[in-house]
Amino acid sequence: MMKRYLIPLVILCLASSCAMFQSIVKSSFPYTTTLVIPASSHAGNDYSAISMANSFDQNFTKSGDNGDRITLVRIVSAKLMSTEPSDYNIGNLSSVKIYLSKEDGKDEILVAQRNDIGANAGNNVVLDIDNSHMLDELVREAGIRVRMAYKVRKSFISDASLHVVLSVAAYPAPKNINQ
Repeated sequence: MMKRYLIPLVILCLASSCAMFQSIVKSSFPYTTTLVIPASSHAGNDYSAISMANSFDQNFTKSGDNGDRITLVRIVSAKLMSTEPSDYNIGNLSSVKIYLSKEDGKDEILVAQRNDIGANAGNNVVLDIDNSHMLDELVREAGIRVRMAYKVRKSFISDASLHVVLSVAAYPAPKNINQ
């Protein structure tokens, strides 16, 4: 009996792009990217790696209509994982800062960092999130650029690829009284 009412309700939400549905979608699919640390990176030096972020729900932000249905968008978790080689020790880096910006690099915002990466951290590190800025306007952009600023503790013999996973949360935007 409940299924009979649940399916039309879900279809209604999808068709109307309701704010609650949009906030659930936005909160369900993380932004991800892969960044490369070149083998030429020397110990003790600071570097940056840049890539564009991807999310399953990118069409959500491009139409413009659905982006206005959410608010209070923020990072809720951030992870760094080695992908190539899969056993790359992220402890070869002593610190990492993750920034998000518009595709052209403007309006850059620090969203996650880790200043005390242990020398034996392994291939998966959870980063400390920074929620001092909301990302409402940024997630409405057609493309989001990720920049990782990092300091090398120990050089590596080949290039290393690190996968960044940024999970976000969003809330339904209040309806405008004048609509």
